[in-house]
Amino acid sequence: MLATLLALPAALPASVHADSSWINFDVNSLVQNFWPATFDGLTFGAIYALVALGYTLVYGVLNLINFAHSEVFIMGCYGVVATLTTLGFGPNPPNLSIWAIIANLLLAMIVGMVFSVVTAFVIERVAYRPLRRRGASRLAFLITAIGASFSIQYIIFLVRGSNAEPAVTMFIPTPVFQVFGAIIDSQQLTIIIAAIVMMVATDQYIRRSRVGRGIRAVAQDPDTATLMGVNKDRIIVTTFVIGGILAGAAALFYVMKVPSGVIYNGGFVLGIKAFAAAVLGGIGNVRGALLGGLLIGVIGNYGQLLLGDSQWTDVVAFIVLVLVLLVRPSGLLGQSLGRSRA
Repeated sequence: MLATLLALPAALPASVHADSSWINFDVNSLVQNFWPATFDGLTFGAIYALVALGYTLVYGVLNLINFAHSEVFIMGCYGVVATLTTLGFGPNPPNLSIWAIIANLLLAMIVGMVFSVVTAFVIERVAYRPLRRRGASRLAFLITAIGASFSIQYIIFLVRGSNAEPAVTMFIPTPVFQVFGAIIDSQQLTIIIAAIVMMVATDQYIRRSRVGRGIRAVAQDPDTATLMGVNKDRIIVTTFVIGGILAGAAALFYVMKVPSGVIYNGGFVLGIKAFAAAVLGGIGNVRGALLGGLLIGVIGNYGQLLLGDSQWTDVVAFIVLVLVLLVRPSGLLGQSLGRSRA
């Protein structure tokens, strides 16, 4: 028996190699493509962060994980695709001036925001408000959120079918400059800069505006906030609306990055990654959502290079999330919305 145990480690590498040839641990690939993977990861991370803000705002105010927020996002994607298709965009970008393209993209973003905001408003009014008025348990809210998510998915399925929407290409990315040999193109710059500006604006709005103070008051102590004259229902609706606006913006950037990625259940995986980003940064923390989103995007790209397959992107991101939460359960920043200061 002892001889068998001692011989076992020598036999393992050959066995693992034979059964696990689909794992390609390639450090050289990561080293050679480190900077391109970093900037591409930041691009995806900015999209995750915008969606994560919707999760973190609702959780901060209601202590509710709104799993239907992924459908708020995908509805915005359908609004963006419908608008751009109507405007003449298709697999090949139209021959328009830069200002015309910007105007069309702004219009598509606004329509995407409207789709997302209406979806978020309906979810809050139909699914969550009746439960809140009956004093339902958190488990009831959680089950309702999951049910709302699947309901919206299959409503889209019945209307649009199981196939992805036709590809919509907005413009051909052009190189702008290089950083450590990595080419930064116009698409990456557009997504990262616009997303960061929107996230900073949201953070400042919540910290400095009157509505933002109401959001933080309800997040900290809803009963006391009501006694101080804050309309709790209005604040909750406003929170869902803000999340919808950000999801609509993320929808434009997602379609820009993945032109053929709009499908009835396409929000599920991205929504889970955005939720992971919110938890990683500190659920209920606006700045934590930004940090978590960028980290999830970058780490996922590193993982697919290191392991040699794009399917490892999500796995590596969630493994890192679990490891961080084992060390710091409250997330990296770990400050709740109710305790944030102006």
